[in-house]
Amino acid sequence: MYICNCNGIRERDVARAIEAGAQRPRDVFTHNGCQAQCAKCVCEMREMIQESRQAFALAAE
Repeated sequence: MYICNCNGIRERDVARAIEAGAQRPRDVFTHNGCQAQCAKCVCEMREMIQESRQAFALAAE
């Protein structure tokens, strides 16, 4: 599924960026060699980053 239509970033691309250490949507764009265009995807990227943090925190307990 596409997360960012402007740059063609898919859900798996965001997940890979998060696995590589992305902490903010800006980091996701940098990881994928692009920058925000319309920024409609930023909220969804933030949600994915937050979910990843929560999963990591639960795994660390």
